[in-house]
Amino acid sequence: MILAGDVGGTKVHLSLYDFTGGRLHALHDKKYPAHGFDSLDAVVNKFLAGDDDIPATKKEDILAACFGLPGPVREGRLKLTNLPWTLDVRDLAKSLSIQHIFLINDLEANGYGISELAPESIFTLHAGDANAVGHRGLIAAGTGLGQALLIWDGKQHLPIASEGGHCDFAARSNREIALLEYLHQTLKGRVSWERVVSGLGIKNIYTFLRDVEKLNEPDWLRARLAAEDPNAVIGQCAEDGSSSICFETMKTFVSAYGAEAGNIALKVLATGGIYLGGGIAPKILKTLQNGFFTQAFLDKGRLSPLLQSIPVRVILDDTCALLGAAAYAEARASELSGRSERAASLQTV
Repeated sequence: MILAGDVGGTKVHLSLYDFTGGRLHALHDKKYPAHGFDSLDAVVNKFLAGDDDIPATKKEDILAACFGLPGPVREGRLKLTNLPWTLDVRDLAKSLSIQHIFLINDLEANGYGISELAPESIFTLHAGDANAVGHRGLIAAGTGLGQALLIWDGKQHLPIASEGGHCDFAARSNREIALLEYLHQTLKGRVSWERVVSGLGIKNIYTFLRDVEKLNEPDWLRARLAAEDPNAVIGQCAEDGSSSICFETMKTFVSAYGAEAGNIALKVLATGGIYLGGGIAPKILKTLQNGFFTQAFLDKGRLSPLLQSIPVRVILDDTCALLGAAAYAEARASELSGRSERAASLQTV
């Protein structure tokens, strides 16, 4: 079995996999609130111990484990930004008694997961040249803004982790210039793309439109924002047309999202396509299709014809990072042990 983990600032999603006919097969998985534990070890041990929902798992049955994590992993070590955890692959191997353990960037894990996805788990937003091959780009708006480059080596795509979401935000319109000035003042300094294109970014844009542009916030909307998840409310009200300020918020959001996706496409020459990951995109497909994302994605001056040829696809499966972490763990473990669980599963078919 392979243990895979998708670790975020608010939750830890764990899953166990085996292989059937050369494909990953999920045995069981569970999500845990990250702030309810003082270490990743504690979360994993609780998962493996089992409960009323999932059976217990013996550690000796686990061939390898891999965890996708937000932030740069250096020499097997990472200090999480939004959790008081410092992870070291050597300490985890000892604590969990699992021989092969790997830590990789969460967007790197997503990159490995794309090839494991079923066709129905991908939505085409912009067709481009569907038959083209080459490098790919991955951009994922969620709690933060993750980015990765998927380098084509002639046989496969190799994910390269990036912290591009923390690059400086580039305003392109009068509204975005005013938004940049507003955020520069409220943040007391530089403004990154993550401050605009993320869950936090949606709130920032909404507040700017309400307080600076003075767009109307009706009483019913104010009450819902106080009682429910604000981003979910804003996205829903934008898609059903019940609120103009929510519509303008998401219009601004997807336009910035499209612009940065286009920037990545230019930087990596992503003839193989741009992929949108993260938790936000699948929930706002109607908004992504209203034209503002694609218009901003294509708006690259003399290079616009190049962007026209690049497909843009939305990842609908929220286990993509788990699949990628599991695939990475099996591949690396097979290199070290000389035995491939994936290959062995093909021989039993």
